[in-house]
Amino acid sequence: MDRDEIIRLLGTTDADEVRALLKAADEERRRSVGDEVHLRGIIEFSNHCGRNCLYCGLRRGNETLRRYRIPDEEILELAARVRDAGIATVVLQAGEDPAHTTEYICGLVSRIKAATGLTITLSIGERPYEDYRAFQAAGAERYLLKHETASPELYRRLHPDSDQNNRIQCLHWLKGLGYETGAGNMVGLPGQTLATLADDILLMRELDIDMIGIGPFIPHPDTPLKGAAAGDLELVLRVIAITRLVTGNTNIPATTALAALDPAIRLKALASGANVVMPDFTPARYKQHYEIYPGRSGVSSDIKAVLAGLEKDLSGINRRIGKGPGGRRSRPED
Repeated sequence: MDRDEIIRLLGTTDADEVRALLKAADEERRRSVGDEVHLRGIIEFSNHCGRNCLYCGLRRGNETLRRYRIPDEEILELAARVRDAGIATVVLQAGEDPAHTTEYICGLVSRIKAATGLTITLSIGERPYEDYRAFQAAGAERYLLKHETASPELYRRLHPDSDQNNRIQCLHWLKGLGYETGAGNMVGLPGQTLATLADDILLMRELDIDMIGIGPFIPHPDTPLKGAAAGDLELVLRVIAITRLVTGNTNIPATTALAALDPAIRLKALASGANVVMPDFTPARYKQHYEIYPGRSGVSSDIKAVLAGLEKDLSGINRRIGKGPGGRRSRPED
């Protein structure tokens, strides 16, 4: 699928063609990664951030946000809850917190690995190469670093204190070190076009990304983009579907951001190429302040109920919860 065809399919309004696109993506998902839906338990362990991205509620300039850092012992308890729920992968997610030294992250990772044996994913932003190598030596196997947008102009506008070249370099480092590497983008960013969305998809194919997070832009009331429109959910489904067709065997989550706008959309995403769900284990007293976008506090913190509801929903679409860490599969043709 070339760039022009991707742009055309992103913009199609023909209902029959959209149905055919989503069906084709679902068939490719079944062929390439199977019917299992893999779970990753998220712990949002700090909402401090040194960046000032225009769209994010955690941005440094948001002085209305109550900041927190979860104590280490509580993080360990939460990781044990992830393991006890039968989930084999934990995602440690935070803003780019200046207090998170290399030594601190390495110590936290090694303690969680020793205590739980979980597959550990980090999502803590841009770091020097030596940090990524140290985190890996401590026990981290996966790293999520969304590229956000492939457009240099749009990236500069949305990230006034960041360098797109450095972010792409970080993704190259992570892949080179052997991490299972995640990237991803938002759909509906102010100034985004169908062409830039096509470039997002092609960039992730070029980088051979292992996990791709695609969600709608949701304006936060305490950011400079508070008056912008939210991303279109039907367009998000088309982006997920095309990404599945273009990248084949990647892991693609039905993101929390989708559920924040419409709880029913998660199943549609799973029927349009997605194969991962990421239950949030962050306690409600913290989660209400991890407000990258509004609406997250409405997502249930009752993990047993969340998992039971997910299992019931999946049975209705002939899918099942996967066992084990659910890493990226080899391509069927390999």
